[in-house]
Amino acid sequence: MNLAPLAVAALLAAPGLIDAYRAAGAGAPDAARGRAFWTQSFAAPDGGVARACTSCHGPDPLGPGRHVKTGEVLAAMAPAVEPTRFTDPAEVEKWFKRNCKWTVGRECTPQEKADVVLFLTEVKR
Repeated sequence: MNLAPLAVAALLAAPGLIDAYRAAGAGAPDAARGRAFWTQSFAAPDGGVARACTSCHGPDPLGPGRHVKTGEVLAAMAPAVEPTRFTDPAEVEKWFKRNCKWTVGRECTPQEKADVVLFLTEVKR
C-alpha cells in the first residue's frame, strides 16, 4: 500500500480541523502549547493515578503506545508515522471527547484540540 497519498491527506485535513477549532473559539494554534498539554499530568477524575495523554499514547508521538487499562497497543499518533491520523474529523472528535474526559476529566477546549493537532502534525521522523 502506498501511504504517501494518505500522509498528504492527513496534512491537508489537519488545517481544516484547526480552522474548525478556530471557528469554535480557539485562537492561533501553538505546537509548543500542544506539546505541553500532551505531557501534562491531570488529577484522575476518579481519584486514581494522575493521567496524561502520554499515559496511553507514550511520550513519543512517533512510537506506539499501550492502553493502560486493556494493554492494547496503540498506533503512533504522528501522521508522519500513521498517515491516516486526522483524516476523518468525526473520528478525531470521537476520540478527543472520549480521551479528554478520561484524561482531563472534561471535554477539551477547541484551543487545546487545535494545539495538540498542530503539535502532532508537526512531529517528524
